[in-house]
Amino acid sequence: MNPLSPAATESFEIPIIDCDIHPTANSRPVGPYIPAAFQEAMRQGLGGQPSQGYSNPFGVQRRDAACDDPHQTASDLLDRYGIAYGVLQPPGISVSLSTNIDTGTAKAQAWNDWQIAEWLDADDRFLGSICVNMNDAPAAAKEIRRVKAAHPRMVQVITCGESADLYGHRRYFPVYEACQELGLPFALHPGAEGALSSSTPVGRPSNYFEWHSGIPMTFQAHLISLVTEGAFELFPGLKLVLVEGGMAWLAHTMWRMDKNFKALRSLTPWLKRAPSEYIIGQVRLTTQPMEEPENPQHLLQMLDMIHAERTVCFASDFPHWDFDDPRRIFPKTMDPALKRRVFYDNAAELYHLPTLEETQQRRAAKG
Repeated sequence: MNPLSPAATESFEIPIIDCDIHPTANSRPVGPYIPAAFQEAMRQGLGGQPSQGYSNPFGVQRRDAACDDPHQTASDLLDRYGIAYGVLQPPGISVSLSTNIDTGTAKAQAWNDWQIAEWLDADDRFLGSICVNMNDAPAAAKEIRRVKAAHPRMVQVITCGESADLYGHRRYFPVYEACQELGLPFALHPGAEGALSSSTPVGRPSNYFEWHSGIPMTFQAHLISLVTEGAFELFPGLKLVLVEGGMAWLAHTMWRMDKNFKALRSLTPWLKRAPSEYIIGQVRLTTQPMEEPENPQHLLQMLDMIHAERTVCFASDFPHWDFDDPRRIFPKTMDPALKRRVFYDNAAELYHLPTLEETQQRRAAKG
């Protein structure tokens, strides 16, 4: 069934927070928001960045949906599916790959100002993500503080999974310090894996299918790095959001790290707790693209293994090809209390949003 068909417009039983919406800049270009000092540099191509080299042969956008106009997106997505808040993942998530560091920072500023002017000011249900250039952590921290002061609905910091170093490296600590200071989660989103080197540790994939299936390896590597390098111990208020990287891999990663911690903890004397304790307390994942075993009960078991009542938030990935309709993604036997946590409460706590009851009352007041 077409997710935008009339049968899909029935009201959902509770409000939803969608943690992965992809706006495009086709009719609302980012160019005017590039800082004046970098306009000419950008015109000459100084803002270029390497490609990861893999593309979906059918395109990543759905043919029956677009995300170019905030008012149309509000109608097609927020209104249609009962979404109370939607977190934008702007095209600028990969500015850290820009070959010129200062231009990369300028591009981050442009994408942040673009979100505020073109999307947040159009509908108060949209929430923004602060783009940063991770190759200049002090400048990134400065940009985080600038943008959060400029607009309170910029609710997280975002960057791509591809990076010069694993994100547990201390060169990135100024970014995490700013995130903790302002109560902003730090989010990773895939799409550029393989732009700097192979997207796997043992060689390059040969096609998009192979590349896309291996994306969780990137998140696993960054997560292990953040835990073992002590980022979560040093910044206990930091929350990490792993967007669009699957979920099932988290269970065996926690088990393996906890097992190794018993024998190898002398290598990380700064860790005060088992790795799984840091992860459950400070790491969040999004549902799309969620693994879908043939037996629906196995999905519920997996959610239990990764403590989904604390760690999992809903994401639709609108308007991409693998968009998830919130009415169809979970088994009917799923515990309503868990469903509420995944669809609303976990993200509300993560982004400091009103409670579900407060949102319901606001909706009722609007009629």
